[in-house]
Amino acid sequence: MAEAQNIPVGSTTAGSIAVAAESTVATRMSAPPSFDVADFSVPHGREEEWRFTPLERLRGLHDGTAAATDGSVTFSVSAPDGVLVETVGRDDERVGKAGVPADRVAAQAFSSFEKASVVSVPKESVLSEPVRIAVHGEGGVSYSHLVIELGAFAEAVVVIDHTGDAVLGSNVDYLIGDGAKLTVVSVQDWDDTAVHVAQHNALIGRDASFKSIVVTFGGDVVRLHPRVEYAGPGGEAELFGLYFTESGQHQEHRLFVDHNAPNCKSNAVYKGALQGQDAHAVWIGDVLIRASAEGTDTYEMNRNLVLTDGARVDSVPNLEIETGEIAGAGHASATGRFDDEQLFYLMARGIPETEARRLVVRGFFAELIQQIGLPDVEERLLGKIETELEATV
Repeated sequence: MAEAQNIPVGSTTAGSIAVAAESTVATRMSAPPSFDVADFSVPHGREEEWRFTPLERLRGLHDGTAAATDGSVTFSVSAPDGVLVETVGRDDERVGKAGVPADRVAAQAFSSFEKASVVSVPKESVLSEPVRIAVHGEGGVSYSHLVIELGAFAEAVVVIDHTGDAVLGSNVDYLIGDGAKLTVVSVQDWDDTAVHVAQHNALIGRDASFKSIVVTFGGDVVRLHPRVEYAGPGGEAELFGLYFTESGQHQEHRLFVDHNAPNCKSNAVYKGALQGQDAHAVWIGDVLIRASAEGTDTYEMNRNLVLTDGARVDSVPNLEIETGEIAGAGHASATGRFDDEQLFYLMARGIPETEARRLVVRGFFAELIQQIGLPDVEERLLGKIETELEATV
């Protein structure tokens, strides 16, 4: 595997595999974040933040022609006692508090939703069961806004499941109070025709911790933009992700961590497997360490396993550092095929080649799946990976 450690090393292309590790670019977007869609020009694909995205397949989400008149997306919430579930208007002070739309689709989604769903965990509450949110589409165009709020010193696990068919533009806000601990598992298991573009905003309080596990399987185009900011010192963010990109699918994950407070930590690990003609995965990891963020400790890593010819990966880790007073900062990116030594080791012990390949892929994802900590969700995802592998290995 070709690998870039700490400093990007240029572009490499091998057959149908393209891996980009480019010189550091500014992590700030070409247009300042704004709630007003008019502040963003219509993207044409030449912009840095849109150059990998197949705009013609977004079904009008990027240019304002996708009107939310015929879409149906339902939210259902199952939550332990004490958790408050509300439907609020856009004038609620919690809506948009975690972050401002950073691109035109996010601004369009904010301008177009009618009611927001808010799930609140009271301060000092420690939930014994996860909050489960089912998001199901039944066709058409929809826009949505979801807020997850944790009071100070609360602890919760939230599972968000996306299923069905939809053209969905959405924003998700995570408000994490001082000393609170939030784990979110977001599963994109859409039908093959779905389009999902979303911005996830996490505002992490003083000495609070946030763990995000993003899992992407389905959809024609899925473009997710997780963003992290810190509301005080001592915050920690762990951003994990796994994706399995099939023939013709475009799956894009664009992370941005804004270290704007001192003595905070972040760690990002995303892994993907690709198979089939024109399977395309994109991972962008942007970390900004501001001059005021002394004592920052950050690392980001992306790994990709290409299972067949015809697949393409673009992986771009970026660091922008404005102070030398940090604890550590680095990144790594690697893309490759099956490790021949691993296969030989397993086959030399009597394991058939097909089963050996499956074991390698399962082992590749095991580290991230174990981060979920919910047996039923872990088993479901392992089963999904097994189903995907049956088509190839």
